[in-house]
Amino acid sequence: MPNQYNITYRTENTYENWVNDAYWQFLIIPMENNSQHHIDVEFSNSLFAVNDFSINGYGFRTIRVHPKKKFKKINFEAKFSFIKDHIDPFNFPLDINDALAYKEIEELTFKINFESFLRSTPLTNIPKGVNSIFEFNLSNTIFENLQELNNWTFNNLQFKTGVTHVDTKLTDIISAKQGVCQDFTHLFCAIARQNGIPTRYVSGYINQEHGLLGDSQMHAWAECYIPQVGWKGFDPTNNILANTNHIKVCHGKDYNDCSPLRGIIYSYGKNKTTHTVKVQSQEQ
Repeated sequence: MPNQYNITYRTENTYENWVNDAYWQFLIIPMENNSQHHIDVEFSNSLFAVNDFSINGYGFRTIRVHPKKKFKKINFEAKFSFIKDHIDPFNFPLDINDALAYKEIEELTFKINFESFLRSTPLTNIPKGVNSIFEFNLSNTIFENLQELNNWTFNNLQFKTGVTHVDTKLTDIISAKQGVCQDFTHLFCAIARQNGIPTRYVSGYINQEHGLLGDSQMHAWAECYIPQVGWKGFDPTNNILANTNHIKVCHGKDYNDCSPLRGIIYSYGKNKTTHTVKVQSQEQ
């Protein structure tokens, strides 16, 4: 049965001194895909500035705001409603030729086609000295290895807020063994790519009504391309496959491609930003 989802996203920005000019870009709109339909978007701000909708380099919808007057406080509110179909993450062919799948990921054409999601980035670069942190067992299928990696990441990191930042490197994450969903996902992406699997960082929302772990603002998980299967979602923060509770907004190489909010502010002094996200679902 499909679900009716309603999401409310709010952010409040306050500044010690006048902001004379500002530009924001929000990457928070649920995407239209095979399981997410009829996306309805409402977006407002407390300064009544014009909201411009655009498409970013990966093809995802963004909202841009540029107030025409100075201010010390601005609030934003977004409301999304849509239909989410039920997802069975194990619904894929079982008669996969494992030898051909492993052969394909070694082919030059494959590596060229998926180059963007095979290379490491500053946030998914495994530090020297830990290259064998997790290695695939070639006697298992690629899917089985990715499930094992999902489980390994879940068991080797502790979910804890306030110990990392959006630009925390894997060196610190591996050392501290703590972090939030973006840290779990960066580590998972790094290891999967190191083993030759194209892997995308995914940003979106998660329905926490079922006790799933996630950030108070946006959630992160990974999508891996498996030959003869396609892209499959893995959520190492919760040690599950991405399912009906995962609402995708966008994907990229790492958090920097998927940051929900970017801004340029012309001011000085202290500032404070708060975010809240409320996800509600109801079976149709």
